[in-house]
Amino acid sequence: MAKSAVLLLNLGSPDSTSVPDVRRYLSEFLGDERVIDRPASAFLRGLLVNQIICRFRAPKSAHAYASIWTPEGSPLIVTSQRTQAALQQRTDLPVALAMNYGNPSIPDVLHALANQGIDRLLLFPQYPHYAMSSWETVVVKVQREAAHIAPDLKIECVQPYYGDADYIDALVASARPYLDQPHDHLLFSYHGIPVRHLTKADSSRAHCQVVPGCCTTCSPVHGTCYKAQVTRTTQLFAQRAGLDPAKWSITFQSRLVGEPWLAPYTDHALAELPAAGKKRLLVITPAFVTDCLETLEEIRVAGAETFKTAGGESFTHIPCLNDQPVWIDFLHKRVQRWQQTGAVAA
Repeated sequence: MAKSAVLLLNLGSPDSTSVPDVRRYLSEFLGDERVIDRPASAFLRGLLVNQIICRFRAPKSAHAYASIWTPEGSPLIVTSQRTQAALQQRTDLPVALAMNYGNPSIPDVLHALANQGIDRLLLFPQYPHYAMSSWETVVVKVQREAAHIAPDLKIECVQPYYGDADYIDALVASARPYLDQPHDHLLFSYHGIPVRHLTKADSSRAHCQVVPGCCTTCSPVHGTCYKAQVTRTTQLFAQRAGLDPAKWSITFQSRLVGEPWLAPYTDHALAELPAAGKKRLLVITPAFVTDCLETLEEIRVAGAETFKTAGGESFTHIPCLNDQPVWIDFLHKRVQRWQQTGAVAA
């Protein structure tokens, strides 16, 4: 009889806020060919990442991490561990946790699972939406490492759940106390990706950026279209929460320079909303299920400063799902479904 387990997967974090640790983390993260995929040459890409990007970005990023670090460590790691523990209390299956970059590493966790005799594994990426640089790369890494560490391990994976009714319900429930407060606007800020990644993920080469209204025009390629999926999440959230269409918008954050990224940009919107009369702002970040550098520092600290400098009066970042009971309920329900039916899709 198969001995099954669940593996929660998230992005990762440096081991500490020291510049060397941050630089090592950035080198691993940005060196991933699915994160920065140009230039095509691995050698040239390595030079770009290690000699240019990491060299100048590590000190700045170390300062940013230090501003959100907790006594227990990285917020993303600590919260992920709490999520793991809470889910473990709800299921009799072993629940493991691994990070795509940094620790606990995927190879170390796979070795531990193999030593426990696990031969069937459910991957549960903590990414609601597909993107080459997030969902795909962590799943591929597990499969690649498992081929060497535990070649007989049967791996199944929860598919992107951006439109899952239970996920939308959890998201709305977690946001409801904030939505009930007086506000002028709700900004949905999603992590950005290069526009080129959208067309690269379009296997038809005839829909993305080609068909008018491509994100809302039904197509099989939406299965690998990040922008279509975040658009769908937002639409479903707005319907479920009963939002006024004039009081919400979508933007994208965390871009790198050098090529077009998904727009409109969050930092630009934060600087412009007060002039449009949007003085009391709520910001929600549904691409992240766990608060991390991009939500705690980039949005809650730097974003609030940008907004208030531009004339905004109140700024509230709605926390991610983190280890809230509604999120644990969602995870548990999906694990139960897999146990009972083998289903990995919504």
